[in-house]
Amino acid sequence: MAQAKKSFPQQKSQLHARNLHRSRYDFPQLMKSCPELTPFVRPNPYGDLSIDFSDPNAVKMLNKALLKHFYDIHYWDIPQDYLCPPIPGRADYIHYLADLLSEMNHGQIPIGRAVQVLDIGVGANCIYPIIGHRSYGWKFIGSDIHAASVKSAQFIVEANPNLKKGIQIRLQKTPSNIFKGVIKPTDCFDLTLCNPPFHASQDEAHATATQKLKKLGKHVDQKKVVLNFGGQKNELWCDGGEVHFVCQMAQESTQFAEQCLWFSTLVSKKTTLPILLKTLGQCGAVDIKTIKMTQGQKESRFVAWTFLNSEQQQVWKNTRWTSV
Repeated sequence: MAQAKKSFPQQKSQLHARNLHRSRYDFPQLMKSCPELTPFVRPNPYGDLSIDFSDPNAVKMLNKALLKHFYDIHYWDIPQDYLCPPIPGRADYIHYLADLLSEMNHGQIPIGRAVQVLDIGVGANCIYPIIGHRSYGWKFIGSDIHAASVKSAQFIVEANPNLKKGIQIRLQKTPSNIFKGVIKPTDCFDLTLCNPPFHASQDEAHATATQKLKKLGKHVDQKKVVLNFGGQKNELWCDGGEVHFVCQMAQESTQFAEQCLWFSTLVSKKTTLPILLKTLGQCGAVDIKTIKMTQGQKESRFVAWTFLNSEQQQVWKNTRWTSV
């Protein structure tokens, strides 16, 4: 499992206690681990070393440096204009999911490849499987509807020997489906996770990007909006937006109720939350949890649900985690 190579100066943080990214970015150490980051680092107006977070190339190189420094990932790249997610927040989701499993395991987080996780919408970046496998040794299957994303994620896995036995990538051949066609009859997953497309249209995604760039103090040309974290259509928006996607996920999950312990999804918009919770109740979920996460001034959350009662959960644990 991955350990931090260096201990960065600590500061107060609202990230999860096990998150390796709780402290400020130590750019000298990151540049030492990943020299390609060096051209993008310069003093900010406060005299601290930083990067231009409105520059997609700088953001991508920072991710590459973080993955190399903290998770021992020596090859990582994504095609141009594909989603390049901020790693600290992604790591939080993984660590809170680990807590979810520990609650039914006497406070002990089950580790190793006996724990199997499905990432819906793995993307070209493969971030969640990388963090989850390197942090806890879990075995991941990542699915995506975009062939280019599948190819990129698969290449990352194959290029890093410490990922090969722990991550498998699958193409979702029917874009209108979420679990159907990905979960096979013999599959059993302890967790599913998802970072759904949040927006209902390209215009909505660009409006959000424009807002972010203005907060970074950048002049915005509305005709040439550049998303600093990138993103393709299927990564950022879909017909019906987030609420349609997560409610479809809830409905489809009923078909795999006995093949998965905990389903989960990020929920970006507060207005989506009551609709999803109502849908899950109608679908017969036995237990539903809303878990809040905070990164700086940004508050996010994910919803987890299961169709297994307490007795069934214990049978699941005893059957699957005895060798963990």
